[in-house]
Amino acid sequence: MDNKKRRILLKISGEFLMGNLDFGIDVKTIDRIASEIKSTYNDGYEICIVIGGGNIFRGVSAAAYGMHRAAADNIGMLATVMNSIALQNSLENRDVPTIVMSAIAMPSMCEPYVRRKALRHLQKQRVVICAAGSGNPYFTTDTAAALRALETGCDFFMKATKVAGIYDSDPQKNPNAIFFEKLSYKDVLEKDIRVMDHTAITLARENNIPILVFSLQEQGNLAKVLSGEGKCSIIS
Repeated sequence: MDNKKRRILLKISGEFLMGNLDFGIDVKTIDRIASEIKSTYNDGYEICIVIGGGNIFRGVSAAAYGMHRAAADNIGMLATVMNSIALQNSLENRDVPTIVMSAIAMPSMCEPYVRRKALRHLQKQRVVICAAGSGNPYFTTDTAAALRALETGCDFFMKATKVAGIYDSDPQKNPNAIFFEKLSYKDVLEKDIRVMDHTAITLARENNIPILVFSLQEQGNLAKVLSGEGKCSIIS
């Protein structure tokens, strides 16, 4: 990567935080992710993070069983706050200054998200974790991550997954799945590649921010991808 590009948005799925558990937060997994982030922080990157809530509650799934989608999504947004506070605790245990900013006001636990304040925190070398998605139902955390990446002037939108990047089918089920090293925004939208929702892809395309999809399973892979040595798929 271009060494001049020093601000990143890291999107982590809630499911990733389960580790080998069936649900909830695996503390060992949170600690490993925090160690990866600390290494990148020590390399001089300004880091903004958005975490999903699917390890605790999935709004779309609940809506499919009869819960009103708005209510289900509100519960899901609260789940992202829990995950954000857990990651903040782990990062601060590693002496990484971290602030959680929530799109839903809950000042006793985290700051309200305000774009100008988020920028100030980043400039003061604090990791900023943006919780509660966009604060609105019917929008995914992928879309919230794209929005926060644009608002805070990030150079890359990095989506951490359990596989090395984008494939034409699930590589965990199909050993012959084809890996895509580079794709255009148009390719992803027209071929309906489900790496993230179309709203997030469209936001990235309209504002020309590259999306890097990579695996966070391998220790040290975040630093490798940023240095250009790690395997990832690039949407641009």
